[in-house]
Amino acid sequence: MNVLHICADPMPTEESAPKQLAVSFFRTLAEKNPEVEITNMDLYENPPPFLDYQAIRGFWFPVFIDGHKPTDDEQLAGAYGIEQGEIFNQADVVVLTVPMWNYSVPAILKAWMDQVLAPSVSFTMDKHGTRPLHKVRKLILLAASGDVIAQDDERDALTPVITHAFADAGIRDLSIAWADGQYAFKYTDAESRKAMAVDAAEELAEEVLEELSDL
Repeated sequence: MNVLHICADPMPTEESAPKQLAVSFFRTLAEKNPEVEITNMDLYENPPPFLDYQAIRGFWFPVFIDGHKPTDDEQLAGAYGIEQGEIFNQADVVVLTVPMWNYSVPAILKAWMDQVLAPSVSFTMDKHGTRPLHKVRKLILLAASGDVIAQDDERDALTPVITHAFADAGIRDLSIAWADGQYAFKYTDAESRKAMAVDAAEELAEEVLEELSDL
């Protein structure tokens, strides 16, 4: 089993609830199956560029304009996405370690998604729909928020962005461990909420191994 870990949190682990969930998730994964191959991608160590006009042309114009061939400049502008896409496409499981910022995803993760969840990178697209170029079977979201965020909370723009963007690339199996209420000055039970999320992350690791036992 190949697992790709995308970390979009710049905080040190001791200060980051999402990273603490990730530590527990991957520790459980390794303990239960030492043969799991894990690729760690820290976006703050290898930051994606924002899409520019040349990259948009290179990724999307071949879909909308018959016969469009990306130019050298367009290919260069999309080089990060193509490189990351090759890693992404080999993963069986993708794990996102993400804090909620301003009720949505950090800009650095959105930039990575714009580069990788693109035509000719992780899927092909035509009038008949999309066809995955990847083999990802499951997406795991390890998240945290300062406020308490209930399921289907209208303030939650993080989950819909991830859900729909990855679904367009053909990935619809999403599981979540979420440490909410992490504003300790506001919620006296912040630590217990995080502990429950850590337990949930460990359970997710066990579920992944069981669900994908054929790998």
